Amino acid sequence: MRRVFPVFFIAATSLFSCSLRYGMNPQDENSVPEFVFDDVRFNRYEDGNIKLSISAQKIEQYKDGKSMYAKDMDFKLFDENNELSNFGKCGYLASDTDEKKYTLYDNIEITNTKDNLVVNAGSLRWNGKSEQLTSGRNSMVTIKKDDTIIQGAGFSASGVSRRFSFSGVVSGEANVNKVSPENSENVDSDSGNEVGSSLGGGE
Repeated sequence: MRRVFPVFFIAATSLFSCSLRYGMNPQDENSVPEFVFDDVRFNRYEDGNIKLSISAQKIEQYKDGKSMYAKDMDFKLFDENNELSNFGKCGYLASDTDEKKYTLYDNIEITNTKDNLVVNAGSLRWNGKSEQLTSGRNSMVTIKKDDTIIQGAGFSASGVSRRFSFSGVVSGEANVNKVSPENSENVDSDSGNEVGSSLGGGE
């Protein structure tokens, strides 16, 4: 995801609200958003094709120009054929758009439509430069694909290799009649060893 705040949104700004940037001194100038947008909905296009659609209850932009926070956000991503490739939601989003780092919190659900893969978590971090999606070491993440469900801690996924792994304890369940032999070993583990599986669609 790139920086999602086009300059033309400035006209819709409201400057009076409670900040989503928690944990900062309220007297600090950097703790006060420069722009606040309520009930936001916008699309981003490239060469006339839609790439991103976002809606949120509230979005805040800060004076440093790179910090953006969102509340109750839904998003959709589209591929080069204008087909929906991913969609999801989260309770809060904190981002550093210069570093392309995004942290999602609360009731996260991300669906990959091509691979029929659903990710549920309480917190996730996305690094756009390395294309890595990770959770905390002890944060639980649930992966659902067809009739297979895997839950574990220490989740990590690569957008480059299209594979994910858990470094902590992993458990899961699957319809064994639909799981191929080469993937069956990735479905279930009660140890702390890393367990990996393809995100689908091949490498």
